[in-house]
Amino acid sequence: MMNSTALILEGGGMRGAFTAGVLDYWLDKALMFRDVYGVSAGACQACSYLCKQKERAIRIWIKYCNDKRFCSFSSLIRTGDLFNADFNYRQIPTVLEPIDNDAYLKNDCRFFAAVTNLRTGQPEYPQIRDMLKDVHIVQASSSLPLLSRPVPFNGQLYLDGGVADSIPLGRSLRDGHTRHVIVLTQPPDYRKMPNKAMGLIAARYKAYPQFVETMRKRHEVYNQTLALVETERKAGRAFVIQPDTAPGIGRIEHDPQKLQALYEIGYAAAERRHDALLEFLK
Repeated sequence: MMNSTALILEGGGMRGAFTAGVLDYWLDKALMFRDVYGVSAGACQACSYLCKQKERAIRIWIKYCNDKRFCSFSSLIRTGDLFNADFNYRQIPTVLEPIDNDAYLKNDCRFFAAVTNLRTGQPEYPQIRDMLKDVHIVQASSSLPLLSRPVPFNGQLYLDGGVADSIPLGRSLRDGHTRHVIVLTQPPDYRKMPNKAMGLIAARYKAYPQFVETMRKRHEVYNQTLALVETERKAGRAFVIQPDTAPGIGRIEHDPQKLQALYEIGYAAAERRHDALLEFLK
């Protein structure tokens, strides 16, 4: 258990298959972290990792990527969620691919999932204390604008944590962590561009102007955070694992072979850099 080093898991939709591979390699090596910050798909991948359920995350995606209950426009039309909320956050973790909540409760870790407050447009980082009771936080962290209904809790409405903070390194630094292991889902040369759907976003969320402004500036904040990641890496305070080249899949992927291939790339990347990571963690 790494007590002094926080783990940060970027989102990226089903590019998170790379993250699943990295985390499964670490499970093979019994490598865990005391504090974990997950965003969107990164938060979803963290659930299986922190419950020590190797291959669960990638198995779910490969098994259900073509299931209309999992992700489909028919679900979006019927329920308001492209990724069907009841299926993904109720049926899968309790019936179809049960999450090992008992293992999580025994795990000496703290898991925070970034969410974006729809009213304020600001990021928040609630702690996941129970995988079943707090699954709505993971759902909120993964609820894409335009493609998901806002998730209500604590008297507020929330959407995708990646809107306000895709890589919560700044939050972890404010929490007092001085070293970080960061798993990104884009290659080193990636920089986010302005959102081409801002017209639709402004119209859909016109009652939430601060959220719209956060969406408008999202690419700037993201790229600034990448600069902070690089500063910390060069200073020897951050260890970064990411794909060498563009993953070749987007937020939504229906080809199980592509998902499996990206998972294997993540696993191999973690294996290749394991000795360097252990040196970093000393």
